[in-house]
Amino acid sequence: MAFYRQVGSVPPKRHTQHRRPDGGLYAEELMGEEGFSSDSSLLYHSGIPSALVDARPWELPDQTLTPNAPLMPRHLKLHDLFPAEEHKAVDAVTGRRLVLGNADVRISYAVSSLTSPYYRNATGDECVFVERGSATVETVFGALEVGQGDYVVIPRATTHRWVPTGNSASGTEPLRTYVIEANSHIAPPKRYLSRYGQFLEHAPYCERDLRAPAEPLVVEGTDVEVHVKHRGTGPGGLTGTVHVVPEHPFDVVGWDGCLYPYAFNVADYEPITGRVHQPPPVHQVFEGTNFVICNFVPRKVDYHPLAVPVPYYHSNVDSDEIMFYVDGDYEARKGSGIGKGSISVHPGGHSHGPQPGAVERSLGAESFDELAVMVDTFRPLDLGEGGLATDDGRYAWSWSGRGPSA
Repeated sequence: MAFYRQVGSVPPKRHTQHRRPDGGLYAEELMGEEGFSSDSSLLYHSGIPSALVDARPWELPDQTLTPNAPLMPRHLKLHDLFPAEEHKAVDAVTGRRLVLGNADVRISYAVSSLTSPYYRNATGDECVFVERGSATVETVFGALEVGQGDYVVIPRATTHRWVPTGNSASGTEPLRTYVIEANSHIAPPKRYLSRYGQFLEHAPYCERDLRAPAEPLVVEGTDVEVHVKHRGTGPGGLTGTVHVVPEHPFDVVGWDGCLYPYAFNVADYEPITGRVHQPPPVHQVFEGTNFVICNFVPRKVDYHPLAVPVPYYHSNVDSDEIMFYVDGDYEARKGSGIGKGSISVHPGGHSHGPQPGAVERSLGAESFDELAVMVDTFRPLDLGEGGLATDDGRYAWSWSGRGPSA
């Protein structure tokens, strides 16, 4: 992050004594990235953060991946993954269903109403997009209140849990979360930042748009279970372990630094437009190792008198392009069956673009009312069990109007 914050009680100088009211010392924990040569934060615990009293295996949700073969564009209908009322027995961590993945990033989806277990992803940062519903994300740094349209960026190894705050009995939306899990860190694009980490004037969002925990939770408790996802020998190189810790992990009385979870709402993203159609990088919001995250938001469109507002046919030769359609009316995909809750998979090696008739229909348009989250990866993506379960089997033929012979 590189944006410094101080929350709660910390001593005037780092790595010096910080005493509890009873005279004992708080335990100082340095949480740092890249071998302590990048962003870090100092947290002050009432207990000892290294203490364990038990450990046992945790069977992760199915992480099996199947190649996209034969190579085809695909339409995945995520809203079919969780039938009506199933969300009442699901939480936002253990209920995730893997849709797509490779060695750099995994994309999962969950519809949930239960509070998740305490959870720590030790393999990489998570960027969770809240499609619908609301929740409190309780973390070792404090709490974040999040809702529809929020990106929630949670650094690697941050202990946290998801507490849905909607009331399904009153007809409120369950919590729908689109989860982008990295094997690296996730941050704003470097081109948006100065060499010291400040957002530059051309960036489509800035520090004022980010929400971070404002105060520590300081929770008491004993023998608390924390579910840890970490590197191992399971599918995808992942393994799960449940740690039982003697004191509550949210015993932090204060922290300071540049590493912490934060939320950013997509409505605060200021789109970059031009006289002719702009390329996908202008829509970028975050990046990780070997992938980028972009969003397409409601905006005025190209204003050259002969502009073609929908995208041209394009072959992103180095990337797979994954578009999650959140809301609105996506002009380029009309006629393909794609709607809210859909994912389009456009693999590298296949040129793609507007559906037949979409170009002519778009001419003269002054604005688009659409909301989508795109992930472009620089290594091919395989299909998870959730992707295989929701493939409509017809999207690849939508440009030609006919499929293979029976």
